Amino acid sequence: MSNRLAEAMSPYLRSHAEQPVDWYPWGAEAFAEAARRDVPLLVSIGYSTCHWCHVMARETFSDAQVAALINRDVVAVKVDREEHPDVDASYLAAAGAFTRDLGWPLNVFVTPEGHVFHAGTYSPPQPTRGQPAFRQVLEAVRLAWTERRAEVVASADGLARAIASAMAVVDDGPLPRAEELDAAVASIARVEDEQFGGFGTGQKFPMAPLFGFLLAPRPGEAAARGLELAQRTLKTMGASALRDPVEGGFFRYAVQRDWSEPHYERMLTDNALLLTAYTEAWAERPSRWAAIVASGIADFLIGTLQQPGGGFGSAQDSESVIDGVRNEGGYYRLDVDARGGVEPPAVDRKVLTGWNGLAIGALARAAEVFDRPEWLEAARWAAEAVVDDHLLPDGTLVRASVEEHRSDAAAALEDYGMFAEGLLRLALTSGEVRYAVLARSLVDRCLPATGAGTEADRTAASGFVLPGGGDPLLAAQGLRIDGDPSEGAYPSGVSSLGHAALLLFHLTGEERYRVAAEAAVAFLAKPMQQAPTAFGAALALAARVARPASQLIVIAPDRVAGKPGAWQVSDQAMRDSVRTRRDDVLAVVTDSMAEDWASAGFEVFAQRTSVDGRLTAYHCVDFVCRLPVTDAALLGPR
Repeated sequence: MSNRLAEAMSPYLRSHAEQPVDWYPWGAEAFAEAARRDVPLLVSIGYSTCHWCHVMARETFSDAQVAALINRDVVAVKVDREEHPDVDASYLAAAGAFTRDLGWPLNVFVTPEGHVFHAGTYSPPQPTRGQPAFRQVLEAVRLAWTERRAEVVASADGLARAIASAMAVVDDGPLPRAEELDAAVASIARVEDEQFGGFGTGQKFPMAPLFGFLLAPRPGEAAARGLELAQRTLKTMGASALRDPVEGGFFRYAVQRDWSEPHYERMLTDNALLLTAYTEAWAERPSRWAAIVASGIADFLIGTLQQPGGGFGSAQDSESVIDGVRNEGGYYRLDVDARGGVEPPAVDRKVLTGWNGLAIGALARAAEVFDRPEWLEAARWAAEAVVDDHLLPDGTLVRASVEEHRSDAAAALEDYGMFAEGLLRLALTSGEVRYAVLARSLVDRCLPATGAGTEADRTAASGFVLPGGGDPLLAAQGLRIDGDPSEGAYPSGVSSLGHAALLLFHLTGEERYRVAAEAAVAFLAKPMQQAPTAFGAALALAARVARPASQLIVIAPDRVAGKPGAWQVSDQAMRDSVRTRRDDVLAVVTDSMAEDWASAGFEVFAQRTSVDGRLTAYHCVDFVCRLPVTDAALLGPR
């Protein structure tokens, strides 16, 4: 008999539908039922490709005796952290008071008011190596609730107030100067593993957002050291067991310091960000290894994660069935010939708006640099799918969908920021201004002067508004957190919106976008300097804000352009020179397309025309432009 999860949008939730636990999806109904029964709630958070989530599902939540205890003593709620990132962030913040080993599955026990009084991660069905069985955890929770209720509630309420108070503190810092950015490079370099490469001497994560900062064009010796560190690390990672050499793409992390024993799930976020990193590494210093790795990642994104409707699924599982037995990583240890006879691990088909934005932007940029028009078409296809399925008539976004089934989860700030920047990158590579117009409307909805949110919806001093106000249940419980501002795995909502806003400023010259980007940097200034490895995208934004913007607009005569915005032009030298440049704004458009951009309010395209029927480049620094050139040798510094 199925429980309430059988019709859920999330594949992760549906995988728990046949368990004997009487699961509820996230929502007010579960909390109302807990209040009616006068029992606490178990909120269990995970995601589809989480190995230990699978293990606990099989061993613990499928155990009839354990399920009977859960159903008797608590109301059980199952949450997909990718569908509800704000729920995950809120409960992670509280769980830190109970365990240092945060991760997933995250199992928190909360009062009917939503306040956490106990938390842990994976629990086995039987006690092992000093780790209590989940039934022992349940018994301890039952005794605490029935025998020490007043103490439990007071402690949970106090923790909720403390978290809310900490989140309300506004403590902006000044915009980082060049020497502070240099210090961040030095701090990151100090944790480099000089023996095996990468960062730290324990488990090895890609830490993909860091490369956006380390590869950022900046003058000075420290910036040069950052470039070398990035190139060195990317080359090491590309040759390590963290990368699948058969199908391309990177696994989530490696258990061992030498990059061995990967946890084999392959995430959309990691691979989209790493595609951008290898693309920029190649553009900065062309190398065979960077091109090979970038091509493999693109192949994985398009060949494995892209769904029949065009959007990208969120991840591929680590487990597969080999010889009738579920095996973690077994598929990926097979060579190319052996894989052909084995069913590949399942893909989480859930399309997430923001994560798709990362992939769209990465593929568009890589298509430009490596001259791969088919990658641009894949990016365009994904963008159209997300627009069709996730953009509502009122201009707000849906967080997630699977095929025709939309999630009712509120879109997060990261969805607006990542999707907007991805659309802008797609617009610049394709030359199609309509994508930039849509991106601008998404960012505008998140600015205080034009956004749809209330004053209470503002993300502290970042100045951004979350359209719609976020998750209403968390807000009612006083627990809403607009995502985690740190970005060990992928950019936060604040930093991604800051990047999109700054790019809009470089395109339009409108001060409100510059102000928004600088507010995001100020909001993150102190934590990014205190823990630079956890704020790579924020540091990259700070570096972009701190330097003059380089804008390169290249105009092709309409009569020589084979198709809009592409590299179908006769001047091969100009083409080769331009596509490897790393300007803040880089676009190749036709005369008529430049007119469309200018008419839509993108000032950097105004009065840009081809000269003498030739490919013509306009290089500007903060909108101050040199004379147009038709000779690649006269383009100026990259």
